[in-house]
Amino acid sequence: MIYHGNRFTLRADASPEQVEEALESLRNQGRVIPSVKSFVVGRDFGGEYEWGAVFVIEDLEGYWQYLIHPAHRNTDRVGLPVVDKFMSYDITDDADPEMGAKITALHQKRYDGDPELTQLVSGLGEYSGSAAPGKH
Repeated sequence: MIYHGNRFTLRADASPEQVEEALESLRNQGRVIPSVKSFVVGRDFGGEYEWGAVFVIEDLEGYWQYLIHPAHRNTDRVGLPVVDKFMSYDITDDADPEMGAKITALHQKRYDGDPELTQLVSGLGEYSGSAAPGKH
């Protein structure tokens, strides 16, 4: 299993409506992407981020389907413009020593095929995660 997480802090000028639209889009990902087995979206406590989401995905094929699903793309479109700091991470119980590189390759493939997404991520105040494009 792969537990794909996102932690983020919103821009100070994000309106309540923009925030709710972004959070609802994250929740929608969990509901409609077939490869997502379970998920949580909510407040992030105990660190420097305000919000977080975790999506449980069975394998790399499902991870790729998650990354390219239109619901995920919608979250990029409505969410990234209101995000200041963003971190993505993955935890897995798969013993494959190459799993991290394989996950990074999926992210890189997605960025390579979507210049608009790459531009959105590059414009964030701070981003860390697999294959982070731009100044990060």
